[in-house]
Amino acid sequence: MKNFNYIITDNEGIHARPAGMLVKLATTFTSKITIVKDGKDVDLKRILSVMSLGCKKGHTITITASGEDEDAAIEAIQLFLKENL
Repeated sequence: MKNFNYIITDNEGIHARPAGMLVKLATTFTSKITIVKDGKDVDLKRILSVMSLGCKKGHTITITASGEDEDAAIEAIQLFLKENL
């Protein structure tokens, strides 16, 4: 299992467009991938779950991946977050 923390820097937080892109990226991996904010843990492969977290600028999220391609998943998601959020 691999994980990392990220602080949202985008002024709008995780809104619909980047959430959709993030979910699309997560679904390319076979690993179980979750996103946690304020103790609430949801599946990163489900857009409504991601949107339900209400991630805004300055919020800290934790991404966790567990499975055969967890290293690649973590690397790709970290890069996506840095470039988009």
